[in-house]
Amino acid sequence: MTMRRSDSSRVPGRRDIGALALSALMAGIPSLAFAQPVDRLGVPGPLSFGGTSYRLAWSSQPGPGYDKQEYLPTGEALGRHTRMLLVEFLDTGIGPREALAAQVRSLNQRKGKDPLFNMAIMENKQTGEVMLDFLISAHERGQTIAEWNAYRYVPRKGAGGRDAVLLFAISRRAYGDDAIRSFLGELKSSRSGEVGRLARAPLPEIRPPR
Repeated sequence: MTMRRSDSSRVPGRRDIGALALSALMAGIPSLAFAQPVDRLGVPGPLSFGGTSYRLAWSSQPGPGYDKQEYLPTGEALGRHTRMLLVEFLDTGIGPREALAAQVRSLNQRKGKDPLFNMAIMENKQTGEVMLDFLISAHERGQTIAEWNAYRYVPRKGAGGRDAVLLFAISRRAYGDDAIRSFLGELKSSRSGEVGRLARAPLPEIRPPR
């Protein structure tokens, strides 16, 4: 897949649409497992990415037509995880560029507040897919957390043939100053490769609830 990078300020969108995959760091809320996850998308896992197997660890339905599922490697726990896959489906009549624009508006609120914040946008005009690559940080429980994410927004059709969006994403985290320094150093060399791997990855076959 060939993705063209662009400046986030050029991304159009309309107001008052909910962003896909709002990070727990962005919301200021740690990721915690409250109950056994419910597979609402027909993707029970395990999922494979980069040679690692990921199991379903958390799921949520933030609103009508919006389902989120998070997957972790064996041995990792929500709130202290270092790697994650996300699968989400938004069936509300918007497309990938509108969903991405909402996420970009949320991220732009970090400007001048988050010293690690940066992002890049890529677009595949042939497929209608867009990707968002961003780095953020936060302070929780007396320590700093750095989180890098790559989101792949894919056009789909929802109920009645209306526009919908499938999101397939990867997330990486580091905790504490020493680990973050190493994390950022590794990210310099791995970032573009991970984004390319996500862009080429087979998409999960979802069966969303109707």
